[in-house]
Amino acid sequence: MMQSLKEGDEIYIIAPSSYIDNENLFLDGIEIIKNWGLKVHHDNLPRRRFGYFSGDDMTRLEELEKSQNSKLTICSNGGWGASRLLEKNPNWKDSWLLGFSDICSLLLSKYSQGSMGAIHGPMVSTLSLEPTWSLNRLRNLLFEGFVEDIKGYPLKSGMACGDIIVANLTITCFLLGTNHLPDFGGKIIIFEDINEDLYKIDRMFTYLRMSNKLKDAVGIGFGNFFNPKNSDQQITLNNLILESFKELGIPIISDLPIGHSPGNACVPFGFKGKLNCNKGTLSVNINIS
Repeated sequence: MMQSLKEGDEIYIIAPSSYIDNENLFLDGIEIIKNWGLKVHHDNLPRRRFGYFSGDDMTRLEELEKSQNSKLTICSNGGWGASRLLEKNPNWKDSWLLGFSDICSLLLSKYSQGSMGAIHGPMVSTLSLEPTWSLNRLRNLLFEGFVEDIKGYPLKSGMACGDIIVANLTITCFLLGTNHLPDFGGKIIIFEDINEDLYKIDRMFTYLRMSNKLKDAVGIGFGNFFNPKNSDQQITLNNLILESFKELGIPIISDLPIGHSPGNACVPFGFKGKLNCNKGTLSVNINIS
């Protein structure tokens, strides 16, 4: 069972992907964390660079594995590079790991290897851009062990119950065929991505269908895909989603507040969720001590 945080806990901030390109946003995020009463440990991350990474592979891997000893690890930012660490088969432990975008490769690997604690949600460099409700949701998850329902746009009616997985669509497709992608059977799967051309999204949907990865999923959802939001693109995407996945015969929802746009609702992996596509809601039942 996962442990809730309390004031005075020391948490780790790590940079497993690209180097930090906006130190001000990074420092603003740290202030939010400190205001929650948490002690922050990080290894001078804004000054660390290795090509377009925040450090060489071994530096980032050792940092990742060391951080697993704390209750909470928050990733600084995304970009590219986290997937390279999977080639070293990180040692995972049951502790909270928070991030999104490129960090999804770590979240998916952690969960696929049987370790709890993966959270798809804001990173240090995006925390100060989040609205109050999203920050409160994250704090409630970490300290109190609950999150409120979120709403989306139902595309195919029905109800689904199952463990929840949230992932970047591109990262998911990159991990197909590896042992770092969990079984989707019996799960509610939520995808998000950012400003991909619709033909590329169509290509990834086709790849997912051909992989049969979603054939035993019980529900499927989609978060933010465009920033800024574009109603015409969203309508086209909704039509593409229905065309691509209606034959699965499961509830489908779109436009959930999850992803790269501010208002990135945190969602923990592996907890029981309920997708209500009659009302357009997603709920999560969290059990932590």
